Amino acid sequence: MPPRPGQPPQQGPQPLPGVDTIIAVGSGKGGVGKTTLAVNLGISLAKMGHAVGLLDADVYGPNVPLMLGVSAQPKVLEENRIAPLEAHGLKVISVGFLNPGDKPLIWRGPMLHSIIRQFLGSVVWGHLEYLVVDLPPGTGDVALSLIQTVPLTGAIVVSTPSDVSLQDARKAIEMFRQMKVDVVGMVENMSYFVCPNCHHETDIFSRGGAEKTAQQFGVPFLGNIQLDPGIRQAGDAGKPVVLLGEESSQAKSLYEFARNVKARVEDIKANAPESVIQIQ
Repeated sequence: MPPRPGQPPQQGPQPLPGVDTIIAVGSGKGGVGKTTLAVNLGISLAKMGHAVGLLDADVYGPNVPLMLGVSAQPKVLEENRIAPLEAHGLKVISVGFLNPGDKPLIWRGPMLHSIIRQFLGSVVWGHLEYLVVDLPPGTGDVALSLIQTVPLTGAIVVSTPSDVSLQDARKAIEMFRQMKVDVVGMVENMSYFVCPNCHHETDIFSRGGAEKTAQQFGVPFLGNIQLDPGIRQAGDAGKPVVLLGEESSQAKSLYEFARNVKARVEDIKANAPESVIQIQ
């Protein structure tokens, strides 16, 4: 966050006042359902009774507004502060609110760093137990800007079971480790497909690869999310599938994933050095 007038510049990541936990959701490559999991994770935690915010930091492909069914522009408050929008129990901000439609953002690194700092420091988040940050795919400028700006509680790496996806997921794990960010764990999306007619499970992308990779890298495995057209349809309609409730067959694995994330975050905090606990 920028220093106040008369204060010396602050070095290193600075905590967000009122925000207890910041979780980044990343992936080594695009097309693995990272935003779908970030959105459903945020809503699941909110349905569990937590105060949750969602920051769409995927500046090149801001799909959160579509998945939440929100298209309004945020209000600008005094001192150029920004009021987040609210949807399905979440406080939300996205570059998609500021740049709607199909016009692309063609930005270089310094501009990306500036928008990430503004979303973190100028948005009036209030008190949040969780702030979920949807990162763009890969290991580029936006992830580095986030890590340099605020202390992350941890990062989730999303992958499909395919070897191509896992190869890039391993790079994401190593990036977070090099930047001294705890890896909350890996989650395997599009893990298997259940035929709606015969109910037979088919491993379209070779199920189990993410769990094996998590074991190899010594990080927790957070669960398998099935390849279900209903999950995609719900996101396209702006009504994420977890809104159906925890007993829904389509949403059950997503709630299990959210509970695993919550337990893992509590474990990270319980084992964090005292100095880290103080700045959270």
